[in-house]
Amino acid sequence: MSVADVGNASVRNRTSSCTREFTQGRNLCNECGKDFSHKPSLWKQQRTHTGERPYECMECGKTFSWKSDLRVHQRTHTGEKPYECSECGTPLVQKSTLKTHQTIHKGEKAYECNECQKTFTQNSPLRTHQTTHTGKKPYACKECGKAFNQKSSLGTHQRTHTGEKPYKCNACGKACSQKSGLRKHRTTHAGEKPNECDEYGKAFSEKSGLQLHRRTHTGERLYKCNECDRAFTYKSILRGHQEGHKREKLSKYDEGEKAFSEKSGLRLLQRSHPGEEPYECREHG
Repeated sequence: MSVADVGNASVRNRTSSCTREFTQGRNLCNECGKDFSHKPSLWKQQRTHTGERPYECMECGKTFSWKSDLRVHQRTHTGEKPYECSECGTPLVQKSTLKTHQTIHKGEKAYECNECQKTFTQNSPLRTHQTTHTGKKPYACKECGKAFNQKSSLGTHQRTHTGEKPYKCNACGKACSQKSGLRKHRTTHAGEKPNECDEYGKAFSEKSGLQLHRRTHTGERLYKCNECDRAFTYKSILRGHQEGHKREKLSKYDEGEKAFSEKSGLRLLQRSHPGEEPYECREHG
């Protein structure tokens, strides 16, 4: 054997030894067979199978599989938004959300619906949109059976059963079940009224207040009475009107009861007169 052959054999042996060592040091997931270079990464993967959530929020008790998710969640309580858009200055909670937000300024819409060609800046809104074509609602509530096309919508709905209100106002401590509800509430402290009527100029803190106000201009009456077909602008006025029907029915019932009792009393009085026997026996006459 030549010197070159000996050298090549030595290299092959070292390579084989390294391969064996690497194979022995692999971190394979028993459930899905996925391979990880670091053991902590394997542990994280295994939580996706076991459903383990070891990280708990001290504010609301919500649990998470990853510590990073807990940190992001805690910002909903503290109001911290460390990532700011360089274009418009909008503060955001997560770096990933900032990247998504920046596509608005760039005008990028890389995700297209095959059915209607509508485009989206993100893949997740596209998937949600596609359910409007398929009609699929894979997320069902275990309490009442109501189904949703988004997991987040199911999570929001479930709070109506649990009473959970994870979004707290820093100013007064009021808790809300939805983030949008907290945003609306905060405008009451700031005195902001961003929703202004084009006709009258009156401003409202909430969009729903503006929508109700506009009906005074349009004359729109969405709330109809089932009893008399009268229609009303506001639901509260309809409820008051329906109470009137209930009182009217009770009044008629009371009058009928009174008339009935008076008539029965008259008959009993007449039978007390001598000689009157209104009920005759068929056998003996």
